[in-house]
Amino acid sequence: MGRELIMGKGKENRMTINTKNVIISGFVAGVIINLSAITMVPVVGNEMDAVLANLGLPPLSNAAMGYFSFISFVFGMLLMYLYALAKPLFVSKMKTAVIVSIIVWILAYLSSNLALAVYGFMPLKFVIIGSVWGLLELLLASIIGSRFYK
Repeated sequence: MGRELIMGKGKENRMTINTKNVIISGFVAGVIINLSAITMVPVVGNEMDAVLANLGLPPLSNAAMGYFSFISFVFGMLLMYLYALAKPLFVSKMKTAVIVSIIVWILAYLSSNLALAVYGFMPLKFVIIGSVWGLLELLLASIIGSRFYK
């Protein structure tokens, strides 16, 4: 078994999180998020370049794509860490995965996408596409990742 993070004092209040399984399942979730992002590029690619050009910005660079790939793995790890924390609270693995996905989606995806729209940096069409796509990718990543957390 991997290293465990023990939370709480006293035997009756202890909760353990298997760190090794969080890393493995988080990596799997990160791969799913990365694959989802790659499949989204053909959907909005040329239009996104035009939006960026209208803002006086260049198309996304390889460095920017590398950053987004890294953040996708961070989100995968975060999803599965929160899943490990929430798992004892809910009966169903599926319910836990869905709740954790919605929490991360609201805090990370929806709030930033809405801010881009409010400031006028991004057309509403892209905010809607990005928000819906993001929710679906997090749900898929969390559900598949949860299968690897034991």
